[in-house]
Amino acid sequence: MSKRVGIVGAAVTPFKATWREKTYYELAQMATREAVKDARMSIQDVDAAFYGIYNDIFQRAAIPEHAIHGLCGMQNKFGIRISTGGATGAYTMSAAHAYLAAGRFKTALVLGVEKSTDCFDFSSMSATPEVIKSIGWSGDSFFEQPIGWSASDSYAEVVLAYMDEHPGDLKPEVTARIAAQLSQQVKTNVYAQRQLDQVTPEEVLNSRLIVYPFRELEICVYSEGAAALIMAEEETATAIARNSGKPVVWITGVGEANEHSFAGKSQKVMARIMSDCYASQKAYEMAGITDPKKSIQIVELHDAFVHQLEITMAEFGFVPLGRADSLIEDGLMTPGGKYLVNPCGGLIFLWSCRGASNIMSAWSARNELIRRGLRTALVHGTGSTVAQFTACLILEHE
Repeated sequence: MSKRVGIVGAAVTPFKATWREKTYYELAQMATREAVKDARMSIQDVDAAFYGIYNDIFQRAAIPEHAIHGLCGMQNKFGIRISTGGATGAYTMSAAHAYLAAGRFKTALVLGVEKSTDCFDFSSMSATPEVIKSIGWSGDSFFEQPIGWSASDSYAEVVLAYMDEHPGDLKPEVTARIAAQLSQQVKTNVYAQRQLDQVTPEEVLNSRLIVYPFRELEICVYSEGAAALIMAEEETATAIARNSGKPVVWITGVGEANEHSFAGKSQKVMARIMSDCYASQKAYEMAGITDPKKSIQIVELHDAFVHQLEITMAEFGFVPLGRADSLIEDGLMTPGGKYLVNPCGGLIFLWSCRGASNIMSAWSARNELIRRGLRTALVHGTGSTVAQFTACLILEHE
């Protein structure tokens, strides 16, 4: 019989466009130190480490986890690295959950870290072209990458197919309102890269077009930083919580799904993010959730693009496909609405740190569940070509 698993400690570093004064080694150490401190335990009491590091090129290392294992105090213990694009953090939590639930370990460190702007393009004297090119290697290297594939136009393929299928949905004035709302929600998050970048819907609509239909203020920004969790099986988690005085937030459901990476009727269904649909359904089933609209109060989802946020909420079953705009038009995710969506600011205003992103989402969901006295949250990660990978976790605060 599998063991129940919970989160007993969590921490993040500040997220910045560039951490000039810190290496990824130091960012990893910062987050680890604070997570262990939050759980009021010693790193010597942690049995295993699960590293979420998306891109070797960012870290300038083929095995970037090897350098931080001993530096974080985990020498001579189990360590494994996970990489699944933007879903890296969620899959890393899923892997740790599986090992703990199976009884292999009592405690685990889950650590996501990214240092993307160590990439640099000397022709433009800017990091951005090299970062975009490095992300481009996540696509098909024989066809897509050589013709200039980027994350933005990959997700735009899905969004445009959805808009063809549902021409009255994802209206510009609605996506602009969501972006403006996220910018307000990030104001209280002192760790956020864009904490003070509040914008109006009009400013969003007037921002420059990046890839149709995405405007500059509707897309995520790349970041540098780290996030860490301490997870434990039930008996150990309960003991740690008694010592720390902080409640355990239990992981009651986990689900994953990876779609085909190429378009076509027999492959990827372009107007859907089926990975979101399948992964969330698996997580609901494991958690015993029959109706997410009645059970889930907080949604921390991977909003690489505002349009994708809307489609993802529909794939999760919170609104019907084709009526994603009802999130705003019916007040479902506006302040005081039924769902609290990305209260931390999301990837667009807080961070887009690939390996750390979804771990940061779990940190935020845990904080909000405890602070607000709520019960259930959904944490989500998606990534790779055309939103191919998805992992979802259900968090519950008793």
